[in-house]
Amino acid sequence: MTSSVFKQIVKKIKEYDEIVIARHIGPDPDAIASTIALRDMIKFNFPNKKVYAVGSGVSRFKYFGALDKIDEKDLNDALLIICDVPKFDRVDSASKENYKYTIKIDHHPCDEIVCDLELVDETSSSTCQLITELAYNTKFKMNKDIAEKLFMGIVSDSDRFLLSYTTPKTLLLSSKLLNDYKFELMPLYNNLYERPISERKFESYIINNMTITSNGFGYIKITDDVINEFKVDAGTASNMVNDLNFIKELKVWAFSSYDEKLDLYKINIRSRGIVINEIASHFNGGGHKFASGARIKTEEEVNELFKCLDEACKEEE
Repeated sequence: MTSSVFKQIVKKIKEYDEIVIARHIGPDPDAIASTIALRDMIKFNFPNKKVYAVGSGVSRFKYFGALDKIDEKDLNDALLIICDVPKFDRVDSASKENYKYTIKIDHHPCDEIVCDLELVDETSSSTCQLITELAYNTKFKMNKDIAEKLFMGIVSDSDRFLLSYTTPKTLLLSSKLLNDYKFELMPLYNNLYERPISERKFESYIINNMTITSNGFGYIKITDDVINEFKVDAGTASNMVNDLNFIKELKVWAFSSYDEKLDLYKINIRSRGIVINEIASHFNGGGHKFASGARIKTEEEVNELFKCLDEACKEEE
């Protein structure tokens, strides 16, 4: 990645008076943090620009700050920046045809160009890492609040620097944010990781009820009855897939939950070394090599996906 891409992004930001920043549906902390941090950074450097961070609100991530409500029909020759999302079919609250120019900032693999200008690095730990690089490579100014958001996005998507996507650059940029803006770590970690006892009990339920095959594939189908019993929301339940990373018996594991509103099954898949995004791509899914997902219409397809993942584990023996 060259500094020219960073400079091109800043040049385009300077050209537009109205800028909308969007991210993927069902956001995680990196998606929320990158969207809001980039909005705040642009406004910090260009106070007269109208900059909006859009998307459905998520109550458990309210510590990142408020999102904006807009009517795209009211925009006039606006710039759209999509963060942490590879394609427009997963963008929340923004349609490409309503914008004069589009930019993508992302770390997910994608086999096609979807925006006019793209900053994509699959080796990056997070989109927040890319935005931090953007700032430091272009002398974009930020404040302590923006730095905290970027740091939380990096920490969350790297699973506290435990995942393989953590590189020397990840650690250097995180250290630089901490050193330059002198923020306290514990309040940020409390935001990201403090949980009510009901969620810890639900986590125990998952471990006690997960099926683990002889090949090292673990899976569980989470029903609405179980979610209601433990008083957790569906988003929280699916995100717990990230908490099983160091169970010795697991090579690959998956959560399945049915979304009545969308009439489909949401699958979250994680791996400790087996490439899973190629398998997920055959089931209306995709993502990173070791962290992927899928959206499937029938339970038969869910079972078929689980069978393929189990076979992949067997082949690694």
